[in-house]
Amino acid sequence: MKHFLNTQDWSRAELDAVLDEAAAFKASKYGQQMAGKTIALVFFNPSLRTRTSFEVGAYQMGGHAVVLAPGKDAWPIAFEPGAVMDGEAEEHIAEVARVLSRYVDLIGVRAFPKFVDWTEDREDRVLRGFARHATVPVINLETITHPCQELAHALALRERFGSDLRGRKYVLTWTYHPKALNTAVANSALTIATRLGMDVTLLCPNDQYLLDERYMGWAKANVAESGGSLQVSHDIDAAYKDADVVYAKSWGALPFFGNWADEKPMRDRYKHFIVDERKMALTREGRGLFSHCLPLRRNVKASDGVMDSPHCIAIDEAENRLHVQKAVMARLLRG
Repeated sequence: MKHFLNTQDWSRAELDAVLDEAAAFKASKYGQQMAGKTIALVFFNPSLRTRTSFEVGAYQMGGHAVVLAPGKDAWPIAFEPGAVMDGEAEEHIAEVARVLSRYVDLIGVRAFPKFVDWTEDREDRVLRGFARHATVPVINLETITHPCQELAHALALRERFGSDLRGRKYVLTWTYHPKALNTAVANSALTIATRLGMDVTLLCPNDQYLLDERYMGWAKANVAESGGSLQVSHDIDAAYKDADVVYAKSWGALPFFGNWADEKPMRDRYKHFIVDERKMALTREGRGLFSHCLPLRRNVKASDGVMDSPHCIAIDEAENRLHVQKAVMARLLRG
C-alpha cells in the first residue's frame, strides 16, 4: 500500500505520471475514477483551497468526501505511543485510523506544527500516526511539508515552460510577514524545484532563515540526481537577476522556533524582501513568472503590481490543486 506523504517518497517517473494525468483531468474534469469510493478529510487546521479542491475533486470523479475536525465535530485524538490518556484526548490514533480505514478508501490529514519545539514538530507525528495505523492510503494535506501544493506548482510551471524544466533559474525567496509562519511550503518548493532539475536559489535574509537540514539535504540529493543546481543567497538583486521563476513564501527562523517574540525584531528589519515591480524587472527580460501558494497579504509579501501582472501564475497554481489532487487520489485508488 502506498501513501502520499512527501513527493520525495515517489519516483520521478511516478511524479511525471501524476502530472500528466492531472493535465488530462484539467482538460476533461469529470469521470468515474472514484465511483462508490470515499475519502475522509481530517482537518486539525483551517483550510480554503485544500478542503474545497479535495471535496470538489472527489465529487467530479464520482466519489464522496467526509470532512472531520477533531476537537470540534470529532473526538480529540492522542498520538503518543503508550499515552496515559487522562487529558483532553478521548481516543487514540491506533483506533481512529483503523476505524476510518473500515469506512473510507482514502484518508487525508492536515495538521500544522504546534510551534513550540521544532525537534518534536519535525517528527510529523500526526501524519505519521495516521500512516502507521491506517490500512488505506493516507494523503498529506499539509503538515511540515505540502506535497499537493508542490504538484500544483509544478503543473503550472510545465504549462508555461513545457515538461522539461532543466536549466530554468528558480528563486525561492523569503518574504516578510507579521507572524512567524510554517516552513512547509518552503520545504516543498525547495524539494520539487530541485527534483525537476532547475537551477535553484534559496534567497533569505541570513543563515538563521535556512530551512531544516532534512530538506536542504533532500535538495542537495535531488541536484545530484537531476543535474540542476542549488545555491543560498542573501543578495536580493543578484538572486533575482535573470530568474525565470520567483516563488515567494514567508517562514519563521528555526533557531527561534517557539520563541517568536525574540525573532520579531530581526524579522521586522527585512520588510524590504517584499516582491515588487523593481525586483521582478530584474528577472529574465523582466518577464519572470511569479507565484505564491496563497493566502497572500498584498503589499506585505508582494505588491499589487506583481499580483495583478500577467506574469503572476498564483491563480493558475491554485486551480491546479484540484487537478493534481484528483490524479493523486486516482492513482492511490488504483494501487
